Amino acid sequence: MQAVILAAGVAFRLRPLTNNTPKCLLKLAGKTILERTISNLLYNGINDFVIVTGYLQEQIKYFISSQFPSLNVRYIFNDKYEVTNNIYSLWLTKSEVGGKSFILLDSDIIFDKAIVPLITESNYQNVLALRSDNYLSDEEIKISLNGDGSIKEIGKEVNLEDAIGESIGIEKFDEMFSKKLFQLLDKMILQENQTNIFYEAAFQRLIDSSEKIFTKDVGKLKCIELDTPEDLQKAEREIILYLQ
Repeated sequence: MQAVILAAGVAFRLRPLTNNTPKCLLKLAGKTILERTISNLLYNGINDFVIVTGYLQEQIKYFISSQFPSLNVRYIFNDKYEVTNNIYSLWLTKSEVGGKSFILLDSDIIFDKAIVPLITESNYQNVLALRSDNYLSDEEIKISLNGDGSIKEIGKEVNLEDAIGESIGIEKFDEMFSKKLFQLLDKMILQENQTNIFYEAAFQRLIDSSEKIFTKDVGKLKCIELDTPEDLQKAEREIILYLQ
């Protein structure tokens, strides 16, 4: 199975820390976010990578060539990284994973390596990692469910009273879903010019057309998305020591 890592963004909310460093190369307890992500995937037998770069891409490529010199990786450069969101970066991977099964990860998450097999070994073909044990606000990508356990709604706009948790930014899709996803992304990007939104908008449209995505609650396993200086402080205070 291939792993797609989206690492193109500028990370304005973490400036000045990201003035000269991509967010995924920020260090926590001596290791970069990206190093932790790649190591977690390799530990779980995933060794085929597609990484979408953008902001300060040469630093990312140099880091990987230095730290993981034998890594099987293809780079895709998002030259519109300053004016697009992750839906556009995902669309750029069509030539590599369109119509193929893959695991999708954001590059700004710290997570327990035990989360990976929860997703890759799930009985569901299309599954998203869910965290349900935290406080939700308007900022998180929230999820509500249908009666069969599949996702009903996904996005920041989901009503807090209906939400059961948040997406942590790790998903697995099979070949058929992947094919339909990239067909939809073609339409959204090329015809509708929806390049500056989150990729969850595409998931929602597929769900609305009767496609099924299920969830896997990661339970007490540690994970955090790193968007702000406060997130970095929380990760160092509550999570990094646990994952060492």
